[in-house]
Amino acid sequence: MMLSWQTGLSGFLAGLLISIVTAPVGVSGAVFLLSVQLSVLNVPSPAVTPTNLLYNVVSGPGALARYRRNGQLTGPLARLLIAGTVPGVIVGALIRVFAIPGPRVFRLVAAAVLLPLGLWLCARAVRPGVRDRPPLSRRTVLGLSIVTGTVGGVYGIGGGSILGPILAGRGIPMSRIAPAALACTFVTSIVGASTYGVLALVTTGDIAPHWGLGLLCGAGGLVGGYLGARLQPHLPERALRLLLGVLATALAVLYLVQGLTSA
Repeated sequence: MMLSWQTGLSGFLAGLLISIVTAPVGVSGAVFLLSVQLSVLNVPSPAVTPTNLLYNVVSGPGALARYRRNGQLTGPLARLLIAGTVPGVIVGALIRVFAIPGPRVFRLVAAAVLLPLGLWLCARAVRPGVRDRPPLSRRTVLGLSIVTGTVGGVYGIGGGSILGPILAGRGIPMSRIAPAALACTFVTSIVGASTYGVLALVTTGDIAPHWGLGLLCGAGGLVGGYLGARLQPHLPERALRLLLGVLATALAVLYLVQGLTSA
């Protein structure tokens, strides 16, 4: 894939703007960048998946450095999420390369999960008197992490985009969710991108990431993630939950439209 300066600049700006909005709530910008790469930047499939993972690897340290400086990268939540998503992302990469599942089913299932979660979080933010559901057990969180890690390996998105709304709906503060989810996304993206790199050596097809575009998108995300993480402590919990709810709802609608139109 030849990379023109217009495409490179578009990728950088997309990574920058998306990360500013998503980093405060722990959602990887890759969930929205995936559609930009497919529809605007014309990255072929399945190379779009490792390119998205490369974006996560490059962009992740920006937000994580800021969260660490704020003292928000402490506690067991990040370790628990990583323990589940790392093996999941390896399985997901193997499924993507050898089973080659169509994206339509995933998009419809993701929409079915994210739409009610997003609407519920929006309603809770608008009406803060609504009670949170009981916190999830460690075993349940670990199981969800494995599932979302597998999804991340198949489609190159951060598991935090699905885990975040679930954890927020169970009463975990956004100040804990955001850094843990982004740390999880960063580590699993390194593992996932490495897995795709190895598979590219032993299989045929357009499997390797498009390095130039992934690095430029990631550079934009690096700056945007830092700015978004710096903004987070200044936003009230209610505003953060509303933002997460809006992002989850928007992503669900996007997946629903794409899933139905690809039928």
